[in-house]
Amino acid sequence: MLFERHADAAIRKLSTMFGAVLVTGARQVGKTTLLRDTVGHTCYVTLDEKFQLIKAIEQSGVFFKDNPPPVFVDEVQYAQNLFPQIKLILDKEKRKGQFFLSGSQQFEMMKNVRESLAGRLGILVLPGLSLRELYGISFREPFLPSEGYFLKRVKEKADIRCADVWNIIHRGSFPELCANPDFDWQMFFAAYVKTYIERDVRDLAQVSDEVKFMRFMMVAASRTGQLLNLASLASDVGISQPTAERWLSILVTSNLAYLLAPYHNNVAKRAIKTPKLYFLDTGLAAYLTRWNTPDVIKNGAMAGALFETFVVSEIIKSYANRGILNLPLYFYRDRDGNEIDLLIEDNGSFYPVEIKKHADPSTSDISTFSILDKIPSIKRGAGGVVCLYENLETLQGQNRIIPINML
Repeated sequence: MLFERHADAAIRKLSTMFGAVLVTGARQVGKTTLLRDTVGHTCYVTLDEKFQLIKAIEQSGVFFKDNPPPVFVDEVQYAQNLFPQIKLILDKEKRKGQFFLSGSQQFEMMKNVRESLAGRLGILVLPGLSLRELYGISFREPFLPSEGYFLKRVKEKADIRCADVWNIIHRGSFPELCANPDFDWQMFFAAYVKTYIERDVRDLAQVSDEVKFMRFMMVAASRTGQLLNLASLASDVGISQPTAERWLSILVTSNLAYLLAPYHNNVAKRAIKTPKLYFLDTGLAAYLTRWNTPDVIKNGAMAGALFETFVVSEIIKSYANRGILNLPLYFYRDRDGNEIDLLIEDNGSFYPVEIKKHADPSTSDISTFSILDKIPSIKRGAGGVVCLYENLETLQGQNRIIPINML
């Protein structure tokens, strides 16, 4: 394993709690490598091999006699009829850590696996490489802009220059691309998108119009960091709004896109209820929107959106790598246009975060934080501005300037 993956501890913990562990996530984020390195003592079988796939589909009752547990089954989405067999074995033997499964999170698989293995399955959604993993940082706690977090985080940090940030945003977080700086960025993502559309979208999600789906991906990527507007998405692609909604669900289920939920309750009546759309890999978003170099991204019209996307993605990774499925992340925006980029809920408090691509933060960047004090049901925690400033500094009160290397 070229990079030490922070999700390994979560996999080991899940294997002591459940009979089966499923690692899912987007294509090529390193699921197979992570599992093989974490549970290398187990039997390994991949359903990418046609012989094994045919056996799994046509002889599921004897599949695990030839591949007895503990066993790692790769690309399990292709033979979902194995799930009832796994259930039978687990119910009979009542042992933990017997089945390790991996696969891209396909559109019926999660429903089927949850129904078949309810209470017997631990799930981890693996993201792409985080900054911490890329720089060999061992710190693994989820990001929170609190004093306690920073007291621990400051003990281990990387030297990340401004130019490095834009290079990383452009390159993206797929391990193979990060591990091989000589790999052609354009060719990698062209092949990635082609494989994704042909193997996942066309065959498994039954989308027949590949050209329009590619157009949909490009338009969606151009809206990263923006409020979701399905009507506008549908109009720009030339499809119906129900089709746009279905295609977006494919991107989300494939872990290529993420919908950040808005914070609202009965007290905050002016808060909007529309989610924000983010692509989870900035390299893929840059490829789809034709921002082909780090300098072009840095100086282009989407610089702010891609920087915000990058920061949100890094914070998501810090939670996902701990095995946290229900992310405590929101944003706030009301009908008067007041907005807070990110709210992180922890122990009943909400920690506000603004995200700015500049390196000269000011108190005006956090002026909207006070809106939270007007909502009786909210207890406000410490906050900050994540930006390209180099040092962790107090900005005002309990709010800080947060450099990238503190994520």
